[in-house]
Amino acid sequence: MTLERARQLLKVQADFGGFYNANSSKLILSEVTREHGQEAVDRLIVEMELERIFGFRPGTRFQGGLALDPEKS
Repeated sequence: MTLERARQLLKVQADFGGFYNANSSKLILSEVTREHGQEAVDRLIVEMELERIFGFRPGTRFQGGLALDPEKS
């Protein structure tokens, strides 16, 4: 997945907000992690304001449907 495609998909999820959209966003960010690394994920979190919308903080690692707290990893 390209970073541009990830932005498009995350925008849709962020526009709706909510629990199910947060889960979809975790899966998208998991794919970004696998293909582009943690730095790309952190940039998207900041750029897309995902901390405000879903509570995702830079440094959070995404694996599958899980968001792993950076302070506990």
